[in-house]
Amino acid sequence: MTTANEQLSMVAPESTDPGAADVEARIPIKLAQVGSAAIVSIILQICGTALILTAPALWLLPGSNVSADLLPIKLGMTLLFFLCGLVLLMRNHSDAQPEVYFDPIRREMRVLQRNDRGRPETILRRSYDTLGAVQFSKRSLEMWDVDGSVLMRLSLPDEKMRRVLRMHFSGLVRVSN
Repeated sequence: MTTANEQLSMVAPESTDPGAADVEARIPIKLAQVGSAAIVSIILQICGTALILTAPALWLLPGSNVSADLLPIKLGMTLLFFLCGLVLLMRNHSDAQPEVYFDPIRREMRVLQRNDRGRPETILRRSYDTLGAVQFSKRSLEMWDVDGSVLMRLSLPDEKMRRVLRMHFSGLVRVSN
């Protein structure tokens, strides 16, 4: 599973209505990748853009040698720079990142990732009955399998999200601090 050590952050519905607690308890909670991964993504985008801009610069900059013995090397380097730049730009594209849903009605966790057509596809579905425990720390949530191995680590952006998830899991999964 590709989401084992990725940092994910929660996107939950906000409400100001005091009677909405019952409704929010039944709404699935969606988690999407953010946090320190955003800094890495920006750095990779800058490097990818630099590589893509360097590819034609091999041919256009003054002093560029166009001798017959260097043409295959320059062509190879141009293709390499361009393809590596594309890889770096597309690596952390938002469509490539998985989303995690916690569904209190079905009592299951689903990890979805977009397929080639852009439609979400379930890559992991786990019932809460098959989870060993959920452990909360100050800024993260760890989900443990019944065999004691860590299934997933999720970063939590603030205390409110931690409380929402703690309330969500109470009574369904063993919760520890």
